[in-house]
Amino acid sequence: MLRLTYYELLKTFLKKRTYLGFLVVLVIVPLVEGALKLEGGRFLTRALRSLSQNFIFVGNLFNAWFVAQQVMNSLWVQIPLLIAFVAGDQLAGEATGGTYRLILIKPVSRTRIFFAKYIATVVYTVLFVSFLGVLSVGLALALFGGGDMIVLMKGILILPANDVVWRFIVGYILAAWTMTMMASFAFFFSSFVENAIGPIVGTMGILIVATIITIIPVESFDTLRDILFTKYINIWQKCFQDPVPWDEIRFGLMHTGAYIVASVLCAWTIFVRKDILS
Repeated sequence: MLRLTYYELLKTFLKKRTYLGFLVVLVIVPLVEGALKLEGGRFLTRALRSLSQNFIFVGNLFNAWFVAQQVMNSLWVQIPLLIAFVAGDQLAGEATGGTYRLILIKPVSRTRIFFAKYIATVVYTVLFVSFLGVLSVGLALALFGGGDMIVLMKGILILPANDVVWRFIVGYILAAWTMTMMASFAFFFSSFVENAIGPIVGTMGILIVATIITIIPVESFDTLRDILFTKYINIWQKCFQDPVPWDEIRFGLMHTGAYIVASVLCAWTIFVRKDILS
């Protein structure tokens, strides 16, 4: 199994499309943070203008932690698309390349091949989210410096500098978990189509529809909102609340975990019963 996983990782990281997401992040993050540096904090000043009459803000609140969190919160829609490029190609790519029969005639069970490919998908997802975190936080620290962190979510919260680093670490761990869920969706679609475009479109279609249902304030959607994954896809934001709602985070992890397990089991069922004709 370890050797199978190694070869699947090798195949994954030898493909040019694997590095497309890294390249996009490598362009977007410096572009956004560079623009914020040139903007000089006017965005934050406008947000705090109404409070400046009653409160005195001391120190540099427009710092790396504030900027890094804004980058984290702004990419949760785009990141699933970039991950789906790779996750959706794991199985469908074999059909497109005509190599399904070649890999399945090996004296290895379909189940082992399936999970080796899925593990490779999870490893890629974790590495991708880690790359985003290291780049966004590291570059922000170089450009803006550290300090206390201001959080603009349902009010204003000031977190001391010594209480911030662990929140980002946990936040990116939770982000990797939810992005693994999105990768699992793409992997599921990849199990029954023969073109990598299908899983990408299917994953983004589910995300868009679920997001619309979650956002639109219609009472008939209230029950549906509670079971949709989009209610918990940005669970990392809860790490920046004080106190941290660990019970809500735990429930969100279980909820998204159920989607991961369901997607993988459905994909496995399709894959082991799939009649390879090409």
